[in-house]
Amino acid sequence: MKRPTQVRAIAWAAAFAPALLLGWRALDDGLGANPVEEMTHFTGIWALRMLVACLSVTPLRRLGLVLLAPARRILGLAACGWATVHISIYLALDLGFDFGFVLEDIVERPYITVGFSAWLVLMTLALTSTRGWQRRLGRRWVRLHRAVYPAAILAALHFIWLVKADLREPAFYAGMVAVLLGARVVAQLRARSPRAAAQTAT
Repeated sequence: MKRPTQVRAIAWAAAFAPALLLGWRALDDGLGANPVEEMTHFTGIWALRMLVACLSVTPLRRLGLVLLAPARRILGLAACGWATVHISIYLALDLGFDFGFVLEDIVERPYITVGFSAWLVLMTLALTSTRGWQRRLGRRWVRLHRAVYPAAILAALHFIWLVKADLREPAFYAGMVAVLLGARVVAQLRARSPRAAAQTAT
């Protein structure tokens, strides 16, 4: 088995592993007194974890782990998938598809607004992640998919806003997003430096 195939297989396994864990907990009566709330939290946190893992691929590639490149798209799709499950549980089990309440929540609760915005961005990126869309959009595709960083910021902000007591967990993920965004900014500044331009010219 070639390395890219192995990396893709591991990435897909990582994307689906939380589903097995959630299923096991449900069968083992491990979702606590409020299973809907627990499932909502579980799917949301795994969406954020997949998103952080997706963003981690690029700086790790710059450090020499080029073989991780095929995992980035899979982890991004996994982040969107878990975010979709997260919002579906909220719509179906929490609100019973009462879209009047949905609109009211989006307007009146900032953390819902921010989370819904993050999901819309991730869904847009997932739908345009194919090679066909890459060909159609050309250079604009790269600019569009940089929106994954604002989506990560919105997702982290959603988590911080949602938690009212112990902020250690959301602060950890917000810190991870900040570090990865900082790494992106540093890489761009280095690429624009006179030395980098001179090396490119030669």
